[in-house]
Amino acid sequence: MESYPKLLQVLKGNILSPAPVWLMRQAGRYLPEYRALRQKYSDFLQFCLTPDLAVEATLQPLRRYDLDAAILFSDILVIPHALGQRVAFHEGKGPQLLPLRSQQDFSRLGLDRFLETLSPVFETLRRLRVSLSPEKALIGFAGAPWTIFAYMVEGGGSRTFSQALQLWYRDPALARLVMDLICEATEKYLVAQVAAGAQVLQLFDSWAGVVPSPLMEQVIYAPTRRLLDFLRQEQPDIPVICFPKGIGEKIPTYVEATGVTALSLDTCVDLNVLLPQLSPRLPLQGGLDPQVLVAGGQILEQEIRRLEKSLAGRPYIFNLGHGVVPETPPEHVAQLMRIVRDRG
Repeated sequence: MESYPKLLQVLKGNILSPAPVWLMRQAGRYLPEYRALRQKYSDFLQFCLTPDLAVEATLQPLRRYDLDAAILFSDILVIPHALGQRVAFHEGKGPQLLPLRSQQDFSRLGLDRFLETLSPVFETLRRLRVSLSPEKALIGFAGAPWTIFAYMVEGGGSRTFSQALQLWYRDPALARLVMDLICEATEKYLVAQVAAGAQVLQLFDSWAGVVPSPLMEQVIYAPTRRLLDFLRQEQPDIPVICFPKGIGEKIPTYVEATGVTALSLDTCVDLNVLLPQLSPRLPLQGGLDPQVLVAGGQILEQEIRRLEKSLAGRPYIFNLGHGVVPETPPEHVAQLMRIVRDRG
């Protein structure tokens, strides 16, 4: 099994020591070579949809560090873009979308050219699969349905996503139509990623934590369950890692309600409370605070060892509890890799 990706071994339920490691946002602004590459193309969305650039950005961190996986360089908001919604990225402001608030707004969206618009993403994956050595896993991804819904309705980032929540209260029929379209689009997108070479999929539900308990079944559990059931039917050998950021004590309910088979942990979970509620066979990922990686030094080693001790005896993939932040010194990622690779 030497050339079989360690990441896939863990996702099949094997316990490896040291754990395989990759990092969310392992490609990005903390790397000087990425910043130099971005200067060649100011439009971030088009950067993601240019295979030459996306392949290079994906591979940059693997040239520096002995990571066990590459994750497709893209953005979760390519889905609304491909559905026909106006999406733009402005430096320092985050993503901006033309808000979806009415039936008329919804009528402008559709799947007619969806896969065609995203064909550069699939070309990027095909090139990556050829470029990567056999022991490195290739991860594809998408935003989970609620998080995509939240951005599409709100029109951008938000601390509360009040407009997205209001649509469920004010016009649940329209909200369900939007969510169904997002689910169908995401199904097509992920299956096409697998066909292009993705060996693992991750669902990022970055804004799951803003959803109140009475809406969880409608906007988080049911859409995620639909996606996972579909993928199990269409691609039964492809593992899916789910990342429901910020839901805290609802994680055991999330696992049971969705049927998730691998779970990525954020930084807010208390492992002493959570782990006894989860099956010891459930593959887990993540948990390290990205700010600890920024700090580096002794605290980084302490936190890595704490996580390893807490998760010993379980299938585990070392990762952060969210993405690498831009101010992270690259040498701290090198330190992390040395610590994780050292069994001592």
